[in-house]
Amino acid sequence: MSAFADSFRTAVELVWQADPVLLRTVALSLTVSATACALAAGLGLAAGAWLAITTLPGRRVLITLLNTLLALPSVVVGLLVYLLLSRSGPLGAWGILFTPSAMVVAQTILVVPVIAALSRQLVADALRDGGDQLRSMGATGFVAALLMLLHERWAVATILLAAFGRAISEVGAVMIVGGNIDGVTRVITTTIALETSKGDLPLALALGLVLLCIVGAINVLIGAAQRMQGSSLAGVR
Repeated sequence: MSAFADSFRTAVELVWQADPVLLRTVALSLTVSATACALAAGLGLAAGAWLAITTLPGRRVLITLLNTLLALPSVVVGLLVYLLLSRSGPLGAWGILFTPSAMVVAQTILVVPVIAALSRQLVADALRDGGDQLRSMGATGFVAALLMLLHERWAVATILLAAFGRAISEVGAVMIVGGNIDGVTRVITTTIALETSKGDLPLALALGLVLLCIVGAINVLIGAAQRMQGSSLAGVR
């Protein structure tokens, strides 16, 4: 028990004293995950909006496949990206394996299905409720779907925050494609795994505390976005 207490005390001190290694690791995690979510937002929102309005044959198959990808293990994503970016892979000429760029690619692929699936349902529900009004003003198809995303901006914010939480808390994909290189590709989750295996519990605990604070902040922001969405709907009524 005293060993845990000592490790926890040291972890708190590392956070309080803004340990350089801790700060560098947290900064890289935030940068990689934020960049991945920004890229995934463009792809996912567009794909979700298109799936919500398309009438092409096979639409149900695409939606089922998209929903299946929500449960795609991060290690599988990491393996696929590794094979693509390895020297013998089709994208090996890019030379970004074991760099933060490869980690961004992996996390982008990981969270695109989350954003696409949730935004598709959001647009479908919104068009069901307010689509007639948009059509009466001449907005149809993809334009109407994008307008609904703009109208439901607080719900979209909730989706993007949930995707960011998924990205920053995953470990498998970034471990595989980043290589967990000290000072280059070590993020919060991979450093926690490494330091725990080495027995350096204070740093692992310190990073765990920071990660919990980040996830907690995301949940607070999601709650705020949901309240703003509720206020917006009440104002419309």
